[in-house]
Amino acid sequence: MSPHHHHHHDHHTADRRIGLAFVLNLVFTVIEVVGGLLTNSTAILADAVHDLGDSLAIGLAWLLARRPASGRYTYGYQRLSLLGALINALVLIIGSLWVLSEAISRLADPPMPHAVGMTWLAVLGIVVNGAAAWSLHGGRSLNERVLNWHLLEDVLGWVAVLIVGIVLQFADWPILDPLLSIAFTLFILFNVVRNLRETLRLFLQGVPDDALVETVREKLLALPHVVDVHHLHLWSLDGEHHVLTAHLVLDIPISAESQHEIKEAIRETCRDCGIGHTTIELEQADETCRHGP
Repeated sequence: MSPHHHHHHDHHTADRRIGLAFVLNLVFTVIEVVGGLLTNSTAILADAVHDLGDSLAIGLAWLLARRPASGRYTYGYQRLSLLGALINALVLIIGSLWVLSEAISRLADPPMPHAVGMTWLAVLGIVVNGAAAWSLHGGRSLNERVLNWHLLEDVLGWVAVLIVGIVLQFADWPILDPLLSIAFTLFILFNVVRNLRETLRLFLQGVPDDALVETVREKLLALPHVVDVHHLHLWSLDGEHHVLTAHLVLDIPISAESQHEIKEAIRETCRDCGIGHTTIELEQADETCRHGP
């Protein structure tokens, strides 16, 4: 089997795994919303908001896995993941604020949720989210690994709902339901706010890592015959695939042989720094940079 065919097979397999996880998660999100309303459980509704966010993330990852670069979108569609993350954050914030308002209003006089229905829905949640996580188990792509951890978080959340559902069948403690939903929702909001700042920075083409910029600059300056580096721009398509452009000033005339050696050294340096796409302009010391000083 050729390396190209093997890569295509891995890509198709990852696509299928992510697609299965998306379908399972989306269908169960609908079941959660209906089940949360029928059982009168804000904890289940809070988890439905969480699963809705996961469904959006998985669905977008599935879309990206199916869309290669094109003549119009030459970088591909990776930046859609940042747009999707912003939309996902907005959905989660709105949903979480609604759940919080419902849960807080119930603290003074909490109604007893349907504990048996809550318990069976939790069992179903563990099975479905566990199956979705298993479908991504062993995946080698970054998307698969990240989504697998999200789904395992969901499994643990449903274990908490299951415990509360069982306790409520034997104890008249209805306040456990709104307390659990508040805990879930605060956890969601904490992660959303933490990730939103990073997403906005990357969306506005900020550097993916301040330290990486200086590291790249120092490594380029350390290359033979490079005396200056300017117009260095580093940004990221999606937080994983980075792009670098820079002007390098050389202290020797650029012959075909020296140009090849310098380019090879630049290529190795950028690869070591995890940069996938580079555009480098080589200049002489007495050359006027066309972009100005």
